[in-house]
Amino acid sequence: MEVYLDNSATTRVFPQVAQSMVEIMCEHYGNPSSMHHKGVESEQYIRYAKETLAKLLKVNEKEIYFTSGGTESDNLAIIGCAMANHRAGKHLITTVIEHPAVLQTFAYLEKQGFQVTYLGVDETGRIRIEDLKRAIRPGTILVSIMHTNNEIGSLQPIAEAGALIKRMNPNILFHVDAVQGFGKFRIYPKKMNIDLLSVSSHKIHGPKGVGFLYVGERVKIHPIVFGGGQQKGMRSGTENVPGIAGMARAADLMYAKLEEDVERLFTLKARFIKGLESLENVKVNGLCGKDSAPHIVSVSVRGIRSEVLLHALEDRGIYVSAGSACASNKPQISATLKAIGVEKDLLDSTIRFSMSVFTTEEEIDYTLKALYDLVPMLRKYTRK
Repeated sequence: MEVYLDNSATTRVFPQVAQSMVEIMCEHYGNPSSMHHKGVESEQYIRYAKETLAKLLKVNEKEIYFTSGGTESDNLAIIGCAMANHRAGKHLITTVIEHPAVLQTFAYLEKQGFQVTYLGVDETGRIRIEDLKRAIRPGTILVSIMHTNNEIGSLQPIAEAGALIKRMNPNILFHVDAVQGFGKFRIYPKKMNIDLLSVSSHKIHGPKGVGFLYVGERVKIHPIVFGGGQQKGMRSGTENVPGIAGMARAADLMYAKLEEDVERLFTLKARFIKGLESLENVKVNGLCGKDSAPHIVSVSVRGIRSEVLLHALEDRGIYVSAGSACASNKPQISATLKAIGVEKDLLDSTIRFSMSVFTTEEEIDYTLKALYDLVPMLRKYTRK
């Protein structure tokens, strides 16, 4: 049996999405910038994608910009806004548990002379609103807070943070990395005071190598990719038409019965966590209920290195991650786990299980059975 529980790393593409992309690549392959019929044909797919995504977010179509994925969306939002607004100040705010696409971008900006405040989190992985309030000062121009943590599934108080930021200074821009949240929650940027929102296609059963960035129409931002002037000069480069259309189709499918699918994921998550209670010295990190992500479970197994357990599960046909698969193909000590106070001896003994709409009860039960077999056996070989 094969069980794929690494959906926070990437997801299986919806069959309907794959089929539509093949049709576009083989039949509607024109350059959307071309003036002839083939080009117009391709441009219509881009228009469809903008309409679809804008409707889901309740924003304007002209506020959607297509990118190569979540990483580029984060880079464009953060660097683009920092460079465009530096005369108003050079102070930026983010959190210690962001994805590397955000943290490394802020590290780059620090080298360019910007000052960055990194907000800590509580034991559940959430920022404290009072910490954000204290961090905002004259010269603050951008705040970037992720919607859903990719390792432990903690949810940030985005609407509350957005309201606070705009109340303190309406000119401060608010960026949200929603790579793990889009497709699991209904996110409305204008209602939540979000100025920029990053999304990745391959986390929602769409193709890899494509994503988008919502940019509020009043946001001052500079491009970071230059060339032919596509997308009003904001993101040059010939648009990935099949990828863009595939992403929009996947998003449409994800939201078609969102509440039903999310409720089923929460049921599977609860079943899995309940099953883990039979194992000694096993700890679930972060929150476990409906105040957390429906698809992510972070589990620390005392006495067994994460890499060892990962490969033992792989031998049973079960695919998981040791921490964040996006950070590296080699397990690293997680900054998120450190930030929430996970015990030192559990830092390199943590596995992330992440589900999708394709995950079944049978797969969850099979995984639990494998853990019941493997954990006691592997503990016999605990490092001294």
